[in-house]
Amino acid sequence: MGLNTKKWLGWMGCALLIAAAVLAWRLLRPKGLADGFVGGNGRIEAVEIDVAAKSAGRIKEILASEGDFVTQGQILARMDTQQLEAQRREAEAQLQQAGYAVETAKSQVEQRLSEKNAAQAVLAQRRAELEASRKRLERFEVLSRKGATSVQDLDDNRALYLSGQAAVSAAEAQIAAAQAAVITAKSQLLGSQSAVNAARATIERLQVDIDDGVLKAPTAGRIQYRVAQPGEVLAGGGKVLNLLDLADVSMTFFLPTEKAGQLGLGAEVRLVFDASPQFVIPARVSFVADVAQFTPKTVETASERQKLMFRVKAKIDPELLKTHITHVKTGVPGMAYVRLDQKIDWPAELQVRLPPESEPQP
Repeated sequence: MGLNTKKWLGWMGCALLIAAAVLAWRLLRPKGLADGFVGGNGRIEAVEIDVAAKSAGRIKEILASEGDFVTQGQILARMDTQQLEAQRREAEAQLQQAGYAVETAKSQVEQRLSEKNAAQAVLAQRRAELEASRKRLERFEVLSRKGATSVQDLDDNRALYLSGQAAVSAAEAQIAAAQAAVITAKSQLLGSQSAVNAARATIERLQVDIDDGVLKAPTAGRIQYRVAQPGEVLAGGGKVLNLLDLADVSMTFFLPTEKAGQLGLGAEVRLVFDASPQFVIPARVSFVADVAQFTPKTVETASERQKLMFRVKAKIDPELLKTHITHVKTGVPGMAYVRLDQKIDWPAELQVRLPPESEPQP
């Protein structure tokens, strides 16, 4: 075979490759959208949640790895809480001690009340004795005026009466002192009960801190990043894991003013991803920005206003995501197609075509 023949065959091969590439591009290129539809490119996004330590401390263990699917409430990591547990035991001992103080204070209150009751009984006795001595003195005063008794007897009864008055005053003072002692004992009881409440509150606070040392998944999702490792000391709010909420997945794309103005929340959307164009995923418009993006601050002419681009977000049904959770990938680029006219049917290439359902996650 001559040199010219080889060159000719080479040129023919290149021409065939170019023709095949052109044919493939024509077959695979997106078809133009019919009236009533509009499209925009974007990427799949999911809400990211940082699983972080509430308080400063050392990571004891991490129970989840990158890529793991987790359920709501699942334990993902544990912080070292030995110091908190020691403080809780100390607070429990203080609670026990405060409980003993309450019992002692109650006994003191009962004792002071008994003393007050005894003082009141003494006062009643002294008042009865005073009344008897008063009547006796009055009788001796009458007899003395008649000369039927001696002056000495009258003086003795008068002294007895005055002694009775002093005894009543002393009994009243004793009651006042007993009442003050009762008030003091009750104050001590209230203080002891306050100490009990404070110790209980301290125990509850420490228990909350200990419970917060167990880091749980706030929602079902997939672990995206493992930010820290066991043994590391974190500050308050230090991140341990990054979790993707696979129940809140959407695509953000941009539409011009004319098209965005026709959109309403809840409008139907079809998503087609570059990595799997054989599938068409249904979604709905969940957000339309009220401020244009990537445009000058001031727009003076009608033609410039047509260049305004508004951010739109299409959200995928959470129930649909649950049944296809293993197929959910964030960051995947694709196209979002929106039906502006609800009277028009979706074209055949945008009919819903879903991937097979995922196996249930443990």
